[in-house]
Amino acid sequence: MRLMMKNWAGLFDWDGVIVDSSRPHEEAWEILAKREGRVCPPGFFPKSFGMKNEKVIPELLKWTDDPNEIHRISLKKEAIYRELIKRDGIKILPGVKEWLQQLKERSIACAIASSTIRENIDCAIEILGIGQYFQAIVAGEDVKHGKPDPEVFLLAAKRLDRKPQDCVVFEDAHVGVEAGLNAGMNVVALATTHPAKSLKKAHIVVDNFTQLKLSDVDSLFEK
Repeated sequence: MRLMMKNWAGLFDWDGVIVDSSRPHEEAWEILAKREGRVCPPGFFPKSFGMKNEKVIPELLKWTDDPNEIHRISLKKEAIYRELIKRDGIKILPGVKEWLQQLKERSIACAIASSTIRENIDCAIEILGIGQYFQAIVAGEDVKHGKPDPEVFLLAAKRLDRKPQDCVVFEDAHVGVEAGLNAGMNVVALATTHPAKSLKKAHIVVDNFTQLKLSDVDSLFEK
C-alpha cells in the first residue's frame, strides 16, 4: 500500500468551486449585451461554466469570430464583473475556508487553476482575504488552451513542483472534470453548478466541501 499523506497537492478551479460567482457573471453578460446592442441566447450561461471567453463569445453567444472583437468584448465583460463584485461583494462557497485551513494545517500545497482571468481572481481574493491558502495561481491568460484541455492543471502542478499523478483537482464543471482526468489526476467534483449524477466521471462527487473529508482524498492514493 502506498500512502501519500502529505505529498499530494490540491488544484482548485475558481468559479463554482471557491466562490459563488454565477450571479455576477451572468449579470455582467446581460449588462454587456445591453451596452453592445446584442442578445444573450436563452440557456447559454450554464453551458459557459469552465469555458474561456474566447470560446464563449464565438461558439455559444455567436456574437463574432473576429479575434480583436472577441478580445475587446471579453475585457469589457470582465471589467463589468469586477465592478459588480466590488460593489456587492462575493460569496465564498460552503465549507471552502474550513477545507483550505485543513489543507494548510497538513502542509498540502494548493493552487488555483482556472480559465478566469488573473485580475478577477486577485480582486476576489482581496475581498475574501484568502490569499494565504494558495502557493500558485494559473489563470486564463497563462494558458493557450481552455478546458477540457489539461494545460491549466498541468501548469499548476508544475508550479507546485508536483507530478500530475500526485495532484487532486477540485472542479464543478463538466469540462473541468474532463480536463483533470485528461491530465492524469484524481478529480473531486462538487455539485455546486451541475447535478451530482452528471459528474460521475470524477473519482469523488460531493455536494460541497462540508461533505468532504481528508481521509476521502487520502484514500485515492492508496494502492
